[in-house]
Amino acid sequence: MRTIRANGIDLAVDDSGPSGRVVVLVHGFPLTHEIWRDQIAALAPHYRIIAPDLRGFGRSGVTPGRVTIDQFADDLAAALDALGIAEPVVLAGLSMGGYIAMRFFEVHRARLAGLVLCDTRAAADTPQAAAARLESAARVEREGPAMLAEAMLPKMLSAATFAGRPDLVDRLRRMILGGDARGLAAAARGLAARPDFTPLLPRIDLPVLAIVGREDAISTPAEMGALVRAIGGARLVEIDAAGHMAPLEKPAEVAAAIAEFLDAC
Repeated sequence: MRTIRANGIDLAVDDSGPSGRVVVLVHGFPLTHEIWRDQIAALAPHYRIIAPDLRGFGRSGVTPGRVTIDQFADDLAAALDALGIAEPVVLAGLSMGGYIAMRFFEVHRARLAGLVLCDTRAAADTPQAAAARLESAARVEREGPAMLAEAMLPKMLSAATFAGRPDLVDRLRRMILGGDARGLAAAARGLAARPDFTPLLPRIDLPVLAIVGREDAISTPAEMGALVRAIGGARLVEIDAAGHMAPLEKPAEVAAAIAEFLDAC
């Protein structure tokens, strides 16, 4: 890990692999770049892999209040500048990272060579979901990140993984518990206010790979299938025996799908 100054914040970044094609891996809420650990190991021998802890997460600096999807996307552009990366990159985002990837396309199109959208969705929160996020933000500030771990973990993994992989459950729990309550709350408020990216999908004119766990109950295969059809020309890969955390539950399969996409785009 290295620390760079980008967009007014210190960002911790895993920068691995040789020079050449750059792949940026963006984590979801309420996690860190560690969700991509196995993909970094698999891809770094062949590509330069940039995996940041987003503003407010992991070892990066914290901005209290609210951090928007726009701000996260601009942070990534500033991070590329700080790292001296001018060529177009392939940007992969999981869940919240997928929202950031779509916004990055919208405002930084020239910096992209392709997108990988993993276990994510285009639609904005419903009013009920947004209200629940705002309540969660207030609670995490009062109670700390443990309440997020208890509420989210059963939904993030397939039933088989949650019941039969205590090591993985514990790894995710420790990742969440290590979070800064201010950063988690700020991101939750930003997620509640994010726009609907559905109208953007037909305008995406890049190679796109979509990946979804077949047992993802948050961003379902049906929803991601509709996203792929709206983009046109995108490819959908469904990962058996995985939920919302496909890169953690089935790391080799996800790494192989990304590697095949990188070779083709």
